[in-house]
Amino acid sequence: MKMRSCVWRFKHWSSFSKVSCSSYSAATAMVTYTKEEAPTCQKSLSSDPIKEHLHQHEEASKYDHRILGVKQELIIHHEWSPGSWFFLPHGARIYNKLMDFIRNQYRDRGYQEVMSPNVFNMDLWMQSSHAKHHKEDMFVLEIDKQEFGLKPMNCPGHCLMFKHRVRSYRELPLRFADFGVLHRNEAIASLHGLTHTRRFQQDDAHIFCRESQIKDEVIKALNFMDYVYQIFGFTYEVKLSTRPEKIFKDLEMWEKAENELREALDEFGKPWQLNEGDGAFYGPKIDISVSDALSRKFQCGTLQLDFQLPDSFKLEFSTEDEAKIERPVMIHRSILGSVESMFAILLEHYKGKWPFWLSPRQAILCPVSEKSQAYALQVRDQIHEEGYHVDADTTDMEIQKKVEEARLAQYNYILVVGEDEANTGQVSVQVRDNEDHSIIMSIENLLKHFKDEVAAFH
Repeated sequence: MKMRSCVWRFKHWSSFSKVSCSSYSAATAMVTYTKEEAPTCQKSLSSDPIKEHLHQHEEASKYDHRILGVKQELIIHHEWSPGSWFFLPHGARIYNKLMDFIRNQYRDRGYQEVMSPNVFNMDLWMQSSHAKHHKEDMFVLEIDKQEFGLKPMNCPGHCLMFKHRVRSYRELPLRFADFGVLHRNEAIASLHGLTHTRRFQQDDAHIFCRESQIKDEVIKALNFMDYVYQIFGFTYEVKLSTRPEKIFKDLEMWEKAENELREALDEFGKPWQLNEGDGAFYGPKIDISVSDALSRKFQCGTLQLDFQLPDSFKLEFSTEDEAKIERPVMIHRSILGSVESMFAILLEHYKGKWPFWLSPRQAILCPVSEKSQAYALQVRDQIHEEGYHVDADTTDMEIQKKVEEARLAQYNYILVVGEDEANTGQVSVQVRDNEDHSIIMSIENLLKHFKDEVAAFH
């Protein structure tokens, strides 16, 4: 399936494809799994294609994010807002963690986060050529007898930000990152859960650089993608799409840019494929398709060179010779695709069993009786103060029922406390995926274990 990209290539997006394979089993150790042990795609060994297909369909249906997300009280939708989903408190926790995960990487990788308007006069979209080719797929408003459009992408706005003052070669590469809300007027029939929506956010970035910096920037972006996909437990394929018949700018520039991408991919060191003639008219691109635990492929990551937008907006920077100016190259870069689509992919990839660092329900205190409730609440507050998502079950259910309910709710850790634990300042720790094992730990050691488990993924 092709995920969203900041570059709008087609009028209609490809339909959601469910091609699944055999399920994975979660680890049963104290730490559920490290990033090296996270679920990855497993090839089916079935020699019967019909049985394999039926099994794949059954697996995909069982873990459909539209069902699982509602069941876990993460997301809902309403007929009054087709193509736009509501993220309930626990769903918003995951959504924000995904953005924070990328945002923290931005700080280490030299990106500058920006924010841009949601509504622009149609003159902007005419200048960028989006209105010419895709106006019918935009939400258009009339304000003060003028036409405005909800932004379907961030790149034209980032061009305005680049252009607002004189730029120097010393500032390049300039990496703008934007989580701005985007809207696209997709056909009602093409909407599909979180993977094909009308309202979404991207981990969108645009890199303005010199031609001589293309290779280095592409390698850095590929390493960024590799880091993210490894943490999620994805395998992936990389494709280089070269020039189509009609191109923007001269052939020499195209050939030079394609060679830069080839060299970058070779230096990156992962296998890649050539997809001849499938580049956009404004520049060659690299597409990355990830494979989840059900062996389905999703195009999420994109690196797209763009010669056209810098030319349309007349972007310039001064060179070492102050009297001379040059035009930058623009690189569109997305890793998640959209936060919504990655949310859906991960929910199905993990089969609803969120890893601890991303989980909206990391721990729950289960007091054995009313006598240990006060201690349970005290421990809950202590864990909460350390920044973890923790609850306490203070109902009058039997302890076995509390533990069972906690497992069904997919809490990573179930912390049982009775009078003995209260008297010694400890907790009895059970792991979600290991029903037959528990261990007594001090609160200090438990918090250290939580910290180590988060660090194992980052």
